[in-house]
Amino acid sequence: MERSASRQSRKKVVAVVGGGLVGALNACFFAKRGFGVELFESREDIRRAKIVKGRSINLALSHRGRQALKHVGLEEKIVAQGIPMHARMIHSLNGKQSPIPYGRKGQYILSVDRANLNKELLTAAETYPNTKMNFDHKLQDWNAETGMMTFVRLDGSKEQVKADLIVGCDGAFSAVRKQFLRRSRFDYSQTYIPHGYMELTMPPINGEFAMKPNYLHIWPRNTFMMIALPNLDKTFTCTLFMPFEDFEKITTGDEVIEFFQKYFPDTIPLIGADTLQRDYFRLPAQAMVSVKCNPYHIGGTCVLMGDAAHAVVPFYGQGMNAGFEDCIVFDEIMDQFNEDFSAVLPEYTRVRVPDDHAIADLAMYNYIEMRAHVNSKWFLFRKYVDNILYFFMPKTIIPLYTMVTFTRTRYHEAVKRWHWQNKVINRGLLLSAVGTVLGGSYLLIKNPPHINELIVSAEKMWDRLVALRTL
Repeated sequence: MERSASRQSRKKVVAVVGGGLVGALNACFFAKRGFGVELFESREDIRRAKIVKGRSINLALSHRGRQALKHVGLEEKIVAQGIPMHARMIHSLNGKQSPIPYGRKGQYILSVDRANLNKELLTAAETYPNTKMNFDHKLQDWNAETGMMTFVRLDGSKEQVKADLIVGCDGAFSAVRKQFLRRSRFDYSQTYIPHGYMELTMPPINGEFAMKPNYLHIWPRNTFMMIALPNLDKTFTCTLFMPFEDFEKITTGDEVIEFFQKYFPDTIPLIGADTLQRDYFRLPAQAMVSVKCNPYHIGGTCVLMGDAAHAVVPFYGQGMNAGFEDCIVFDEIMDQFNEDFSAVLPEYTRVRVPDDHAIADLAMYNYIEMRAHVNSKWFLFRKYVDNILYFFMPKTIIPLYTMVTFTRTRYHEAVKRWHWQNKVINRGLLLSAVGTVLGGSYLLIKNPPHINELIVSAEKMWDRLVALRTL
């Protein structure tokens, strides 16, 4: 009994595998609870690296991510380092710019720098005395039954570490998840979309932003698009999304300029022809993958979070936010089950899987919306109708984007509500149109116009059309 009591009083050790955004934030969550936390990252410490390897699409921080940061006391600091974006700014082919607000007045998403955010989270995790950071530690293997992990260090030597809970936060190509694949009844799928992405830099002009900074700029071109997000250094990070086959067709600097003159002519003087050609050929287009799996846990010893559990394409701006929300959902379930991992982990899978699968599907859908639907008059009309109804009936009709971005409504519940609202609104619009036609027909029958008046009116209309044609 004494040994059992002693074991109960010992604070468990949590190994967080992956020192990216979700891993570093998770380390803060577990350390705040008093667990012994060991964070393992295969790369060197990015805070000390001269060059941070890799690149990424700029991040858009919204309500879910902010709530998770708030829980560990970091929200205000990170928000202060971001740039508010209140609307999408749509750039048409002729250069016209049209804003589409994200939500009500005062609602916005934040453009944040990934590398800087990662550094802040690592530093915050390190401030807890019960946290140990292990960089240049690549996970080679681990055992779900014993919690024993084997890491390979930079010099080739190996180190074995045992933990009570292994938290896999090591990205879309997770080494932790490989063990899950060896077990029965584990569902896993990955989908590469046919489009790749390439990042370009729009430098400041006379020390100021080249475009209005408080917008997410979008150049929708139906089958492809470009977006631009502002940075604190007054640059814009532009990301071109396009089918790989189209990237491969452009092989020379002249072809780059010709392509941009055809589809993004307003950006050439802002980016600069030389910079555009240099950035285009600096690195090849990168692939985008969507990952789904189920369950997220093995027994009471291992759990997956972030991209390791649900990598999503970037078109809803929810990849980081969903990963951060994983941390806070897990923390809430820890309260519910008194930190009993054997109960917490299955409940986490039950609660989180349908939500993460829903946001993965929404991210796929939103790419079509961003590159094509925003050009549609019907889409813009429906946005207007949704916002009007939301204004008058805020508890009944809530736009999908608002539910996803500015609330913590569960993703799968937001999708269900969205489908229901669409049915109601579309039927309402149809009934209104039918009512208008019937009402107009009734008035015409009740008060028929004189036939000669109709003939005169028709002749006048024809004369006006002929005059317009000859201009």
